Amino acid sequence: MTTLQIILLCIIVAAIAAVAAMLRTRHNDIKKVAYMMDALEDGELNFRFQDKNKFNRTLNRIRTIFEKQRQAHEQDSWTKLIRVLTHEIMNTVSPIASLSDAMAKSVDENGHSELDIKAGLETISDSSKNLIGFVQTYRQLSGVAKPVRKALDLQELIDSIIGLNTEYLTSCGAACTYRPEEPDLMIYADEGQISQILINLIKNALQAGAKHIMISARMGKDDDVIVQVSNDGDPIPTSAQEQIFIPFYTTKKEGSGIGLSLSRQIMRNHNGSIELLRSDASETVFELRFR
Repeated sequence: MTTLQIILLCIIVAAIAAVAAMLRTRHNDIKKVAYMMDALEDGELNFRFQDKNKFNRTLNRIRTIFEKQRQAHEQDSWTKLIRVLTHEIMNTVSPIASLSDAMAKSVDENGHSELDIKAGLETISDSSKNLIGFVQTYRQLSGVAKPVRKALDLQELIDSIIGLNTEYLTSCGAACTYRPEEPDLMIYADEGQISQILINLIKNALQAGAKHIMISARMGKDDDVIVQVSNDGDPIPTSAQEQIFIPFYTTKKEGSGIGLSLSRQIMRNHNGSIELLRSDASETVFELRFR
């Protein structure tokens, strides 16, 4: 073998080694990105790659950005929740304190009062019961049971839900239909909890004056099942659309304000999601994703 051939062989071996190293690095980088995407999707940000190279530092910067955004979002959510809790509690406690003070001041030395003590005590009792009911509602929200998941046929599940609500739909002069884009769609979920979400969405639509409620389903690009619930009722006010998933926030006079927040918690426990896609004069659309 000549010197030239040896040199060429060394160059070829070096090139093959370089390509192999590059492919190995690329394979490792792809694995890192996949790991990071899974972690971000699950809301787990307690990872960090060693700052040995520029690519790792870039991934760590992306993680830091997501962490800052999550902290800002959580802080905003807590601020809104505290505002709503404070408003509800003050609305209940303030009349109790005011009425109690007025009753105490109205009683003379002989125990007589110009106020109707019985009526006042009944008012205090009613207000106290309302406050207890509020606290129990909060306990319900914070104590969602772990889902007992099983394979569910969407056609059977939704047909059952529509059947259970037939009387209510008829009394409202409304109709609810299910139109899957493909047959035999299945989800792996807790039947009772998912039924609760869909029933709540139907009920909200009817309370908004909807006459046509459409439930559709399809497979997503990532093999997730997407269920959309749309209706032609009055739209959710624009100012409220970003707050409807906050516990105890409601636009209805008699609403508890936990239906949608409870639905979101249930979907998160299923590693899924529920979002408001749109709400305008044409239609209101909620989307559930099952992964």
